[in-house]
Amino acid sequence: MNTGKRILFLGLGHLCVALGIIGAFLPLLPTTPFLLVATWAYGHASPRLRHWLWTHPRFGAGIRAWHEHGVIGRRVKILSLSAMTLSCLVTWLVTGNTLAALGQGIILAFVGVFIVSRPEAPPRPATPSNS
Repeated sequence: MNTGKRILFLGLGHLCVALGIIGAFLPLLPTTPFLLVATWAYGHASPRLRHWLWTHPRFGAGIRAWHEHGVIGRRVKILSLSAMTLSCLVTWLVTGNTLAALGQGIILAFVGVFIVSRPEAPPRPATPSNS
């Protein structure tokens, strides 16, 4: 990979980690999607930084579960859906624009359906049959 692409991927990874850290403290900013993008970007630019995220004590298990099985835990689903609902309410209250809040709600409803459709735990290993 050329140096320019590597710098772009590293920059994207660093930006997403920073946004993920901010999101850990601000309820309306998600953490996990930014860390997933950072993991992907680091995978192209820095195996060491990707490994750091992959094995992070707080976020690593969720990142691995998503990458390996497409899993979104129940707690994360509830927090995500709550934050999306709250963001639509805030949009409506702050702007007074019902159409904007409704449009946002429709888009987030599709995102919510995707989130809810993801498994909450990795599949269990198959057990040998006794036949």
